[in-house]
Amino acid sequence: MVRFVSLSSGSNGNCYFFGNDRTAFLIDIGIGTRTIKKRLAERGLSLDSVEAVFVTHDHFDHIKSLGTFTERMQKPVYLTHTLEQALRHNFCTAGRLKGCVRYLEEGRETRVGDSLRITPFVVPHDAAQTVGYHFTFDDERFTVMTDLGEVTDEAVRYAALADHLIVESNYDVDMLMTGNYPPELKRRILLQHGHLSNEQTASLLRRASHESLRDVYLCHLSANNNTPDLAFASAQKTLGSVGSRASLHCLPRSSASELFTF
Repeated sequence: MVRFVSLSSGSNGNCYFFGNDRTAFLIDIGIGTRTIKKRLAERGLSLDSVEAVFVTHDHFDHIKSLGTFTERMQKPVYLTHTLEQALRHNFCTAGRLKGCVRYLEEGRETRVGDSLRITPFVVPHDAAQTVGYHFTFDDERFTVMTDLGEVTDEAVRYAALADHLIVESNYDVDMLMTGNYPPELKRRILLQHGHLSNEQTASLLRRASHESLRDVYLCHLSANNNTPDLAFASAQKTLGSVGSRASLHCLPRSSASELFTF
């Protein structure tokens, strides 16, 4: 049985837990280790079961506690060569990953342990490099894309391979444009290396939906430019229009989700 918990999902911090009866891993560590431990324990899970960390990109809300976690836990950190170079010079991680780095190659599957096969793929976002992950864990297929500025053919291809899709639905266009963000920040969000709007996420779901898609988890919702109701309604309408029976969930921003099992 595979277990999934979003421990935090948004600009305040991002961290996702996946585990089975033998092992577990995290994608990103943008919240404190004590918080991770507490939120896992509340769901009957143990931080001690985590055997690896995978990094999507070098923005603060995804690596805030990666350095301190690695120093304390001495667990392997999997990332691309480009991301490793960026993290060498990041104040959160500089000098703290020694002996723990394991390299991944974009577009190439890597086997980790006896139950995980994982492939990073590049997505457009304004970091040194940003990757999504497609992985098979105990025969359950997942695709995780937490930050991307546009829907690329490659993003659609990996989304279409998933039984369980975790994808950002960051903002509602009207809320963003009428909100109080300064023009340069609005422009950054809207550009091709910014974030996905609800409408863009809906277009990805329309293109990637398939008969085996069982779950869609909307992540990284903006606190100021979106609401769970708006994101959910947009995705639900699209899934309904293509006849998908996938269950739809909005992941909470600053707290942990329920425990999902597969």
